[in-house]
Amino acid sequence: MSNCVVYHQTVFLGRPEPPNFPAVSRRWPILSLQSRDKLFGLSSKEAAALQFLPKAASASVSGSGAEYSEQLLGEKLKKKSQRIAGVDQDELVEPAILADPDSCFCEFKGVQIHHKVCDEESAAHNTLQDGTSSQFSYQTKKLGLPMILLHGFGASVYSWSRVMKQLAQVTGSKVLAFDRPAFGLTSRVDYPKNSSPGVEHINPYSMIFSVLATLYFIDFLAAKKTILVGHSAGALVAADTYFAAPERVAALVLVAPAIIAPRSSQKAVKEKESGRNGVSQDDRSDANIRENPMTRLSRMFSKLSRNVMQAILNLVKGMGDMFSSIYKKALSAFLRSALGVMLVRMVIDKFGIAAIRNSWYDSNQITDHVLHGYTKPLRVKSWDRALVEFTAATLTDSVPQSKPLSKRLHEISCPVLIITGDSDRLVPSWNAERLSRAIPGSCLEVVKNCGHLPQEEKSEEFVSIVENFLQRSFGGSEVQLLQAAS
Repeated sequence: MSNCVVYHQTVFLGRPEPPNFPAVSRRWPILSLQSRDKLFGLSSKEAAALQFLPKAASASVSGSGAEYSEQLLGEKLKKKSQRIAGVDQDELVEPAILADPDSCFCEFKGVQIHHKVCDEESAAHNTLQDGTSSQFSYQTKKLGLPMILLHGFGASVYSWSRVMKQLAQVTGSKVLAFDRPAFGLTSRVDYPKNSSPGVEHINPYSMIFSVLATLYFIDFLAAKKTILVGHSAGALVAADTYFAAPERVAALVLVAPAIIAPRSSQKAVKEKESGRNGVSQDDRSDANIRENPMTRLSRMFSKLSRNVMQAILNLVKGMGDMFSSIYKKALSAFLRSALGVMLVRMVIDKFGIAAIRNSWYDSNQITDHVLHGYTKPLRVKSWDRALVEFTAATLTDSVPQSKPLSKRLHEISCPVLIITGDSDRLVPSWNAERLSRAIPGSCLEVVKNCGHLPQEEKSEEFVSIVENFLQRSFGGSEVQLLQAAS
């Protein structure tokens, strides 16, 4: 009897070898695991581990074979968490959580705008504290004019981080950079849903909002006038801000400007030359054929035909405007759909990093720190929706104005500096050359061995070019400075 008890204790408390089941009985039926393997992308080893689990283990241990398989699947899914341009999309956060120690936020028309401000004193203090020194001593006369920096598409305040301190020392005043809605750490607003019915709201992702925000920051700096520096698409904001309030802009610095420059019209030149004599070609022809009645009748018929054709063209134009409105609404609806959001995410994931590398002349200078600076906004909640809204506003919004920007460039009367890289693959340097010819009195500077980001790739040379331009424009006399400030 006692031997029997000892035997049972040995069975339940010890660890004997498992019974030698036939090979077939040791296999687990595959059943639904095949579909699970295909659905979750399990490797052959992981699938084999699930298929050959012993039945005895599923009956004796506390966790069943099914629970173990679910654990493996969960780990597999966790490993395959979605990433966009190398940024994990599982835990998106509010912009304030990603803010830097010198980040600031202010509310403008319901949007929390992220910005940074640097003045001459803090710039000099930080330079001494960091133990760094600039190649330039900035001993020239301080202008006392504040400066606002406007980033381009896909960029943020970060793109100005290498030059903000130096520019503050050059101007002898405050330099401010802010993130436009849909970029950087500015809050993402769900514009269509947050709009109150019957109340007209400004789309925060529109060009008008960016212009108003720029004017707001001019008041924020307590300045009558300021220098606007716009990079790429930010140059559009700078130019539109000038035309909205030219009395508030002392000078424009357009860096790799994404402004379509008009082509020089030879026809206009010929018309001006022929018009100097005071008699047009048509008038001279009329004088020659005044005596011929048949020719006069033909001319009257030709004039009638032109009027009829003009009426038809006006009708076609009206129909075109109607179809254009329908097209814009359809495009806007598509972009705001789930498919549109997915498309934007795919584009950013596939081409985002490539676009950053393509913006530099020497991509070897792009460090992990640079990539992190440009991809950090992809950790902000609703970044994809905001980018969709910005794209929709850019493609469909129309600003009512008398003439397009390309035909108003000759009206700019303030000092203008245009900076471009000779190897810019995004906005070719020849466009900047055309732009300089379209703006009277503008200065063009081409930076050698430089891509789309002169303020980052050639920061010291960029600051030197801006400094020389400002000294030529405002540093000549106290009268010039007073005129610029007032």
